[in-house]
Amino acid sequence: MNKKQLKRISIYLAGMLTLAFGISLNVKTGLGVSPIISVANCFSSFLSLPIGNTTFVLYSVFVIIQIIVHIHLSRKNSEIQLRSLIIKDILQLPLSLVFTRIMNVFEIMIPQMNTLQDGFFSSMPGRLVALAAAIITTGVGAAATLDMRLIPNPGDGIVQSLSDLSKKETGFVKNVFDGINVSLTVIISLIAEGSIIGIGAGTIIAFLGVGRVIAVFNHFLLPYLKKLV
Repeated sequence: MNKKQLKRISIYLAGMLTLAFGISLNVKTGLGVSPIISVANCFSSFLSLPIGNTTFVLYSVFVIIQIIVHIHLSRKNSEIQLRSLIIKDILQLPLSLVFTRIMNVFEIMIPQMNTLQDGFFSSMPGRLVALAAAIITTGVGAAATLDMRLIPNPGDGIVQSLSDLSKKETGFVKNVFDGINVSLTVIISLIAEGSIIGIGAGTIIAFLGVGRVIAVFNHFLLPYLKKLV
């Protein structure tokens, strides 16, 4: 393994840890779940299933969509290595199991802020500060892992594949995709339960903010990362 490959893997792993921390912190603010898992959280609630199980099913759907997109792209561009892409797509499923275990560790480490009795992070300003940190770390982690073009988290992998398909900037596609997830959650939860499940101020702010963080990260840092790796 040469130095560039080592740097690439190191940035990728650091991005994964940062992403897992950001998603976990978002939930712990008590201001609503992350947009990317809002649909899974909705099904988990009204079907009384563990959110890990519904998230894995959702991620499986994301992987299938990515495979379809990559097959379509390979038909339009013969230079695309379809076999390599599909292998990376499929490997996202075992990766997601590891990723969710890391999230479980952060879940234990980070207290549920809306149930704290005292301290700055028990207050609304403190929870909003934590939410801002969650949005920044989620965006930075997602951008770092996607930019390395290794095996992304399924929730980010589908964004990257749709970005490649539409030829739109990744941050913009992330905003649109998160918006679709939030809209689906609202529709499904209203039909199934008659009320909105899991969507809070934090969900909406994250929907608006994470994609912008990715866009800013790529604008300022992607050129340097490309030279580095």
